[in-house]
Amino acid sequence: MPVFDVAIAGGGATGLSLGAALKQALGAGALVAVIDPAPAPARESAEPPLRTVAIAEGPRRLIERIGAWEAIQPKAQPILMMDVMDGGVRDAVRLPHLHFDRRSDGEPLAHMAFNDEIVRVLSALCERLGVARLAASVAGWRPGKHVAELSLSDGSAIRARLAVAADGQRSKLRTLAEIQTIGWDYDQSGFVATIAHERDHEGRAEQHFLPAGPFAILPLPGRQSSIVWNERSAEARALPALDARDLLRELELRFTPKLGEIRLASRVEAFPFRFQIARRFVGQRLALVGDAAHLVHPLAGQGLNLGLRDVAAIAETIVGEMRLGLDPGAPAPLGSYERARRFDIAASGMGMDAMNRLFSNDVAPLRFLRDLGLRLVNRTPPLKDLLILEARGAGRGVPKLLRGLSL
Repeated sequence: MPVFDVAIAGGGATGLSLGAALKQALGAGALVAVIDPAPAPARESAEPPLRTVAIAEGPRRLIERIGAWEAIQPKAQPILMMDVMDGGVRDAVRLPHLHFDRRSDGEPLAHMAFNDEIVRVLSALCERLGVARLAASVAGWRPGKHVAELSLSDGSAIRARLAVAADGQRSKLRTLAEIQTIGWDYDQSGFVATIAHERDHEGRAEQHFLPAGPFAILPLPGRQSSIVWNERSAEARALPALDARDLLRELELRFTPKLGEIRLASRVEAFPFRFQIARRFVGQRLALVGDAAHLVHPLAGQGLNLGLRDVAAIAETIVGEMRLGLDPGAPAPLGSYERARRFDIAASGMGMDAMNRLFSNDVAPLRFLRDLGLRLVNRTPPLKDLLILEARGAGRGVPKLLRGLSL
């Protein structure tokens, strides 16, 4: 039965970036495996990609440090400015209440990229670095004093000094380890699609707070943008039944006409929104990262960024222990990782939950107060700088990889 130093369940962007970071820092002496039943394809699919992610500065530095950003950057779109509006669906013009420009040093606010492209590049990087890829899923879990045993869906089994659950919000490994979650479903569903438009977006992102929920317009390369369209669940169930012309009309009402004529450039996909956080981020010989540990409302685009912050923290902990010849799955380093991440996750998740509840309504007095608050922030540069600093995830005291430093 093979014995790995670290076995990572989940071959998404979070799990692959952790595998690459560990192998890059520790070299051939470290045995790292990524377990996933559907490895990323080596080539791009003929079908247009759909799901996009916003990559903040700190996570971008992590991706750059492990050697993946050079391949991702040509297909990524910098976000050079961002406007926040509050209004109704049928408002022909929505004036910005809050505006963010690119930083004074010329760095963009963030980058937009397709999730499939990020996974494809990270998968190729893991292969070059020698990360073992196991085409299976975790079927059984038995932690021990020195190693944990993982039974796989193909009938095989492996052992690992540390297992990392990066297998998403319905994490099988988290369930097998009997780690409970707390959370709730929102009365909202999200629709994502790629929209082609007549005029150039000039790198501008927009967040429209509408009574049913946020409507985000996120720039992509060329004259295209990605949308994340929030609707209350009852209305969301009716939208897929609309014919193409009526659906486009509903989009136009929310998109507003500033970018000219628009059309769908991809399929439309829907998914429900949920807030969820694990009661513990660690167990015996186990750590949770990404959506396996926490799921937040997507209105600020922080899902992958929070997962990559987890990666930076756990990678630094593992590398520090192994370079000293210590056990990366021992209780002390795992406890250190949990303490480092819990406050950030709780603050970010609850902050986005509160913002969604505050803005997803059309109560006139509340609308007046929140619009006043947005304008005050817009006229107070120190507050705007604080918001940008938090979103960047690259300040002092954060893990080395988020500052672009080697482990």
